[in-house]
Amino acid sequence: MKKPWALTKRAQYALVYQQGKIWTDRLVLIKALPNSLGLSRYGFSVTKKVGKAVQRNYLKRLLREITRLQPIKPGWDLVFIVRPAAANIGYHQMEQAVTELLIQAKLLKGSI
Repeated sequence: MKKPWALTKRAQYALVYQQGKIWTDRLVLIKALPNSLGLSRYGFSVTKKVGKAVQRNYLKRLLREITRLQPIKPGWDLVFIVRPAAANIGYHQMEQAVTELLIQAKLLKGSI
């Protein structure tokens, strides 16, 4: 079953990479681009520099759960790019980094 919140096509990722605005942290980088939909869509990118497949999949699951719990404004395409420094961190550190970036980007509901 297709997930409506997921960026699934290479062209969708490429558009966000080329035209999106960037916010960075030492653990994660967010690229965001407004879309014309009534919901926000997410994509996750974890390179082999971060670790082996088990570690990369763990970090993607972590980010998926963090974004599920965040009150993100609708109408955005977001790509979360994990940096190698995030290889051995826990949930709370990643959650704090993502939340701070979303506040900087003014993408949380309730932020101006």
